[in-house]
Amino acid sequence: MKNTIIVPSYNPDEKLIDVVNGLVNRGFDDILVVDDGSDNNHKEPFKVVKEIKGVTLLVHEVNKGKGRALKTAFEYFLANRRGYSGVITVDGDNQHKAEDVERCLDLMNREDVLVLGVRDFSKDDIPARSKFGNNLTSGIFKTFCHLKITDTQTGLRAIPTRFIKPLLEVSGERYEYETNMLLAMKSLEIPFKELSIKTVYIDDNESSHFNPIKDSIKIYKVIFAYFFRSKAFKYTLSSITSWMIDNILFNLISFLLLGILVVDARILIATATARICSSIYNYLVNKNLVFNSKNNGIKTFVRYYILWLIILCCSFVIVDVFVRMLNLNSFFTGLCKIIVDLCLFLASYKAQKQWVFKKEEVNGECINE
Repeated sequence: MKNTIIVPSYNPDEKLIDVVNGLVNRGFDDILVVDDGSDNNHKEPFKVVKEIKGVTLLVHEVNKGKGRALKTAFEYFLANRRGYSGVITVDGDNQHKAEDVERCLDLMNREDVLVLGVRDFSKDDIPARSKFGNNLTSGIFKTFCHLKITDTQTGLRAIPTRFIKPLLEVSGERYEYETNMLLAMKSLEIPFKELSIKTVYIDDNESSHFNPIKDSIKIYKVIFAYFFRSKAFKYTLSSITSWMIDNILFNLISFLLLGILVVDARILIATATARICSSIYNYLVNKNLVFNSKNNGIKTFVRYYILWLIILCCSFVIVDVFVRMLNLNSFFTGLCKIIVDLCLFLASYKAQKQWVFKKEEVNGECINE
């Protein structure tokens, strides 16, 4: 299978020559090197690699960022390489070994998945800033985006041809593009696998052009923006507003019935009315805004209230069991209810996503986009 190696580079030193020579010696014969607007003091490595057989040099007149350099190479690949199985992006600072490039491509070609070459950040020789930055970003990815990525900053990525065009449409011009690409893999349902590679840091990674403050802000901005557009955030917002409506209606109805009904009847009517109104609001918001469901309204309505009743009963039964077993006082009873309801809140989200508003297919076509 034919593949293309993409090496974006900005103000390189002789390590770029080592990278290209290493790839050529491994048998790779189609390498796209992108000069991302390097200054005149760093043009020599490009002159050298340009003369190597199998190398094509693409040049930005000014620095546009790593994301744009990758997009330039992707566009060139789609326009000039026919019948190729895919590309693999490689950093030009000699941190990626040619044998690992070959392993990633083999896995991509064998299973037709996007492959991420991931480093082992548990080793003692990893620079502290790299270890801390990656662990932090990986944790945020997992917490807010529900995406488990071991190495969020890896530049070694093997991408099948069929995924390049949709990834070209992903926003970002600099380092944030690589983060956007990871998030797009989830939204575009691109299958991927991770492959462990050698962890190489030269001179404590001093040659990196990654700005720890400016580029990190851009990356985390992308992650949090993704979370605020996610179903999980919308579901949380829907639940909070439903709770507010429930409490406002309960107090309003209780006030209006004051002096008309006895306390028990007043509380029962206020609770039932407020709960029904807030649940109808919650159902409509979840169906139309959170999960954007196009499924049959009667079916989702029935499923929603079956789940609603189950959650209500579970909350009562579980709290009652704990109170009786542990002989809890009023304070710990309230705390217990908060913990139980939080767990049921998460369970309800999963149930609504995977059952109540689950995407349905008709004749093989999804009807809930």
